[in-house]
Amino acid sequence: MMHRETVLIRTQVQLTNDQLKRLRQLSSATGKSTAELIRNAVDQSLAGKSVVDRKDRIERAIRLAGSFSSGHSDVSAEHDAHLAEAFKK
Repeated sequence: MMHRETVLIRTQVQLTNDQLKRLRQLSSATGKSTAELIRNAVDQSLAGKSVVDRKDRIERAIRLAGSFSSGHSDVSAEHDAHLAEAFKK
């Protein structure tokens, strides 16, 4: 999915002997270069994953606080008992 204007940056990656052997076999079988296979694997790994910084995670947690109800009014005092009961299920 690379575009003509995409600039490729040379980088170094260390692979195990087995990884390199299998990568070369896949390259031979598919006709794709090992570099292309590695770029595709990186794209797949990063797809749908976004990096959220610490500040955003904290803000999300604060917005969620109090959004759910356990149905128990004594959770702060009896949390161990409620947790043990939940794990029995």
